[in-house]
Amino acid sequence: MGPGTPLIDFAGPVPRPRGLDVRWIHGSPSAKHNTDPDIQVHAYDDHTYILRQNMAIDYEAPFLFLLFGNDRAVLIDTGATASAAFFPLRRVVDELVDGWLARHPRDGYRLLVLHTHPHRDHVAGDGQFAGRPGTTVVGADLATARRYFGFGEDPGSVARVDLGGRVLEVLATPGHHAAAVTYHDPWTGFLLTGDTVYPGRLYIEDWPAFTRSLDRLIEFCDRRRVTHVLGCHIEMTRQPGVDYPIRTTHQPDEPPLQLAAGHLREIRAAIEDNGNRPGRLVLPLFILCPGA
Repeated sequence: MGPGTPLIDFAGPVPRPRGLDVRWIHGSPSAKHNTDPDIQVHAYDDHTYILRQNMAIDYEAPFLFLLFGNDRAVLIDTGATASAAFFPLRRVVDELVDGWLARHPRDGYRLLVLHTHPHRDHVAGDGQFAGRPGTTVVGADLATARRYFGFGEDPGSVARVDLGGRVLEVLATPGHHAAAVTYHDPWTGFLLTGDTVYPGRLYIEDWPAFTRSLDRLIEFCDRRRVTHVLGCHIEMTRQPGVDYPIRTTHQPDEPPLQLAAGHLREIRAAIEDNGNRPGRLVLPLFILCPGA
């Protein structure tokens, strides 16, 4: 940062939690009538953005997260589409970074790209950031993620990613995928769970690992301020236990994205009631599906 640049006090008193009463873009009955943007951008606060990919581009319609610190911003996940012509993620992120820097001028500002796990719909846009000045893209594969976060030495540790006063906590949470991680942002209280927990079909590759990860997240939430648990998809309807079919591109009756820490306990209790055995379990906001 340049001399005299005012620091944002991310370690000071945290702001009051904000609601997330957002009408997310949810597709259209036909591509012809789809007028939604390619990427919806929701400013949670001046330093925190939630993005959603348009279902007309890819039915997965993943959510991405852009968080700003004093020294660098982090983009968590890069969406389901590689082509910038169809999914202009780089352009949207550059516009958001430029706007933030216009309000908070500083030199040498950088961008870090991280992931929740390496499935295609979370890493496809990585290539758009190749060659971007001041940018580090960390691979989402198990070996690279473990090395970056230091989980190779101690998978049970809590890693920290310092954006410049805004320090994210990172936990290894395998189960959906061996390389899955969860991020906690003390500034907003967000717990970013990727595909481990979201209102939809929870595909569980490793059932014992998933159960252990749930236990760890529940214990972690007991010791942290968690305002919203945010995954990367919405696949349920507002009718309890009823999901939209796979590859649906119009979801007009979606429940909210945000969950609460209590939902983690709800899932864990259902698993325990099932004898901790793998099995398809249907809950109001979740359908647990054994197998990747």
